[in-house]
Amino acid sequence: MKNTRCTAWIADFLERDPPRSKSLVMTIFGDAIVPRGGAIWLGSLIELLAPFGVNDRLLRTSVFRLAQEGWLSSQRDGRRSAYTIRPEALARFERAYRRIYAPLVVHWDGSWTLVIGPAGSIGAAERGALRKELLWAGYGLISPGIFGHPASNTEALEDILVRNEVQGKLYVCHTTELPGVSTRPLRDMVGDCWDLSEVMAGYQKFIASFQPLLTLLQEAPVFDAEQAFVIRSLLTHAYRRVQLHDPQLPVELLPEPWPGTQAYALARDLYRITYAAAEEHILATLRREDAQAPDVEPWFYERFGGLNT
Repeated sequence: MKNTRCTAWIADFLERDPPRSKSLVMTIFGDAIVPRGGAIWLGSLIELLAPFGVNDRLLRTSVFRLAQEGWLSSQRDGRRSAYTIRPEALARFERAYRRIYAPLVVHWDGSWTLVIGPAGSIGAAERGALRKELLWAGYGLISPGIFGHPASNTEALEDILVRNEVQGKLYVCHTTELPGVSTRPLRDMVGDCWDLSEVMAGYQKFIASFQPLLTLLQEAPVFDAEQAFVIRSLLTHAYRRVQLHDPQLPVELLPEPWPGTQAYALARDLYRITYAAAEEHILATLRREDAQAPDVEPWFYERFGGLNT
């Protein structure tokens, strides 16, 4: 039985802030399909996206573009098509979604990782592509040709350098303050590299949008499986959009109070309320077209610090 208050909340949210179809497909792949191996029949994907107002034609265009961009590959079986996360894109998917579900517990050891590209070390096209990826990964531009982060992920950085074919062309180093020399504290580089006001505003908007929903579900917890899936997907999509602009700084370097802490707790609570019913809807949808569609992998239940907590 549908919860009429949930129906009204969903309709209002989709009217106020409708997600772009291609981005929503990415969200649903990462949230619902990757934990089942990363493959889905197009008919099932069309059915999953229908409650969001994404029609057949728009969805086909979205998955075609994602395939062109190297995220998805397609296979045909007679008149049916299936889409799968490309193996080379899977690691990027997993890292991006690990950011969403992981607790905010990164601490600062007092150092920075610097990526230095001397003039002439790489071409203009390589430099532009590298700049885009480093900024997306949370690095800040310290000065022309020098990017830095106080809590760098070594695996992610190596992947960026390899995919852009610039390994061995740049300097990558760890730096700390030099004792006995009067310099500005390294923590001050946060203010030089990032304007966190937009990220903070994004988290505050997320809280304003989803806090009433948490109250609603606590007061009237009965909802059907499709509603749970739609809510979980909109929640993940909205939270992911803010996370993509968050440089993921150590907690010691964040402004106080940091709204990301409250936003994470809110996302965690809503996800825990909706995930089980949403899984029922996802599995039922997939098995209408493929009776052998798998359950989620065990690591799925580690999201948000443990879904059964």
